[in-house]
Amino acid sequence: MVVNSARALADRYVNFAWYEARGQSDAHEELAARIGHDPEFCAHLARCLPAGEKQRPGLLLAAVRYLDGPYAEHGPRGDAAYRGWREWTLRHWDEVSAVITRRRTRTNEPARCATLLPLFARLPQPLALLEVGASAGLCLYPDRYRYRYDERPEFGPPDSAAVLPCRTGAGTPVPDRVPDIAWRAGIDLSPLDPADPDDVRWREALVWPDATDERVRRQRAAGEAVRSAPRPRMMRGDLIDALPALAAEAPLGATLVVFHTSVMACLPPERREEFARLVPSVLRERSRLGHGPGHWVSNEHHSVLPWITTPRLAHPLPTPTTERLLTLALDGRPVALTGRYGQSVQWL
Repeated sequence: MVVNSARALADRYVNFAWYEARGQSDAHEELAARIGHDPEFCAHLARCLPAGEKQRPGLLLAAVRYLDGPYAEHGPRGDAAYRGWREWTLRHWDEVSAVITRRRTRTNEPARCATLLPLFARLPQPLALLEVGASAGLCLYPDRYRYRYDERPEFGPPDSAAVLPCRTGAGTPVPDRVPDIAWRAGIDLSPLDPADPDDVRWREALVWPDATDERVRRQRAAGEAVRSAPRPRMMRGDLIDALPALAAEAPLGATLVVFHTSVMACLPPERREEFARLVPSVLRERSRLGHGPGHWVSNEHHSVLPWITTPRLAHPLPTPTTERLLTLALDGRPVALTGRYGQSVQWL
């Protein structure tokens, strides 16, 4: 059984290297590939980590980075570097496994607000935002950041520390102001506190090498931009179990927007389908009770919500061939393709 589990885990690391890290992080691509071709180390992981989310490659890599493990981000790599990383990880396994046990791979990328904003701006204002998989809740503050679409003038709060650049394709309805937010709430199995130094350290450990400087600066600027804002209503719990009750708290007269970005991959397929049935049901019930309109905004890779098909672009946005685009959908209908970290948006 352990042999089969180790083989499956090795495949998982090889797939992570090829389909996720390739073109995004040379360091993670090489490290994951080497782990995937190390049967002895994969057998150790299969024995020591419970199946499922705790065996996600990104969680182990982030745990070692969080603990200041030795693998170089920008320096020389190769067999010697991997052997050093492997030896350090096994020697510190108690600490590594403790981090994996208590943490989750809930990356919080505030720059995704730039790809959500064109859609949020088209919905009836004010908005009641409810984010599923909210992590530290940085995406619940699209009105606290400044935006720069292509060469257009920046807009947003003039004193904001965070500026989010974004490329757009033809036909994208670029807004010129931030949305009106009446209420904010989030659900997460393990929410992070943006003001807690240890949570900030974990959040930054989740940022992949090779993009570290820019994305970490952006996260820190976003944290500074929301520091003085009232904390959103954060509920610790399962997204399906917690959603109906939390959605019922949204204020009357506001447009409830249940949204998520790069979260569904953490769920098994049957739970994704259950969630996709639940959200429209919750929104219909809100409308039936006369509490106001509601919409479901998803921003996920098409492979995790395969029933949301993506039509061919009439005017493709020039992007690197390795960029793994997400599909932005409104109530199950695709409206745009977006960069994984908020770097681009192309309206369909």
